[in-house]
Amino acid sequence: MSSANNIVSNAAGTSEITISNGHAIIPPTFKSSYKIASIPGDGIGPEVVSATIEVLKVLTKKLDTFELEITDFDWGTDRYLKTGRYTPEDYLEVLKGFDAILFGSVGSPSVPDHISLWGLRLAICQPLQQYANVRPTRILPGTKSPLANCQPGDLDWVIVRENSEGEYAGQGGRSHVGCDHEVATELSIFTRTGVRRIAQFAFSVAQNRPRKMLTYVTKSNAQRNGMVMWDEVIREVAEDYPDVTVDHMLVDAMTVRMVLNPRSLDTILATNLHADILSDLAAALAGSIGIAPTANLDPTRKNPSMFEPIHGSAFDITGLGLANPVATFWTASEMLHWLGESEAAMSLMHAVEKVCAAGVVTRDLGGNAGTKEVTKAVVQEILDPKLQ
Repeated sequence: MSSANNIVSNAAGTSEITISNGHAIIPPTFKSSYKIASIPGDGIGPEVVSATIEVLKVLTKKLDTFELEITDFDWGTDRYLKTGRYTPEDYLEVLKGFDAILFGSVGSPSVPDHISLWGLRLAICQPLQQYANVRPTRILPGTKSPLANCQPGDLDWVIVRENSEGEYAGQGGRSHVGCDHEVATELSIFTRTGVRRIAQFAFSVAQNRPRKMLTYVTKSNAQRNGMVMWDEVIREVAEDYPDVTVDHMLVDAMTVRMVLNPRSLDTILATNLHADILSDLAAALAGSIGIAPTANLDPTRKNPSMFEPIHGSAFDITGLGLANPVATFWTASEMLHWLGESEAAMSLMHAVEKVCAAGVVTRDLGGNAGTKEVTKAVVQEILDPKLQ
């Protein structure tokens, strides 16, 4: 079962608002039609988002239980080079009119990465309070981990990343630029409110998974202020979840544990930077970053949440038809779970898993199929399930 389904099950366990220490999580509102903002972005983003929309249209038509009203936006580097902005000035108000956002990627060799990231992706996540970044990781049928003797059940994780502050708070500056005495500062900002709410969210995820285990990751031996506060707040929150087994790892030791003992882990909570790095390692250990999804959630549902594949714009394969669409398919499944359409979400992932198990996979997974071939196979499996 995917992580977002667990999150929805937890949030939707009651028809009333659940409030914990002032943090509200409300259930999804079921609709006959959902408005989806599609932002393909740069590089292979348009290729995998287009493939995913094709699959979603087939899926919703077959199920005939709800519709997706998808609106495309040309927000990306091409727009930035023409206008000086990745988005229009009223982009936040525009996005607030949607139920969810399907995002491809951002980044181009023609623009420095820090400009593109802050100009589009972070410009959406942070103002819309998408403070919970959720990255499920597992070995799909037909794929293989680079770890020796690592079977599918041995690596089944959900990484919960604080997504609104910390190392990516955007605070700092540079002075005396270009001089020998140039100074640059990059400030990490941690708030008790921010740590508490992401800890509560992560514990809820862990509580709704079969193993009820949470490992939180910091670097509090060397970073003695913000990281120590993280440890303290998480231990406080843990008291409200006595059925969840909790342990703590320093981030450097965590990389070793992920490689040598993946079965010892289940739900993982970490800071913005640490989880960003650990989730890329996790995707590689599961077989490829080309299969890894991401959900950027506002658990209060006051704002739309955004769903994206982990992989970047990958300009080295852009336009060659080689991009793996599985990460975006899985991302779309997470989006459907979050909207409350779990039957559709599971149908989509079942089709993806059957296609992978049949060996219809892209080069990053050791296959020979291209984007179109994988998409066609998933569409066919949705329409007429025959793959064994």
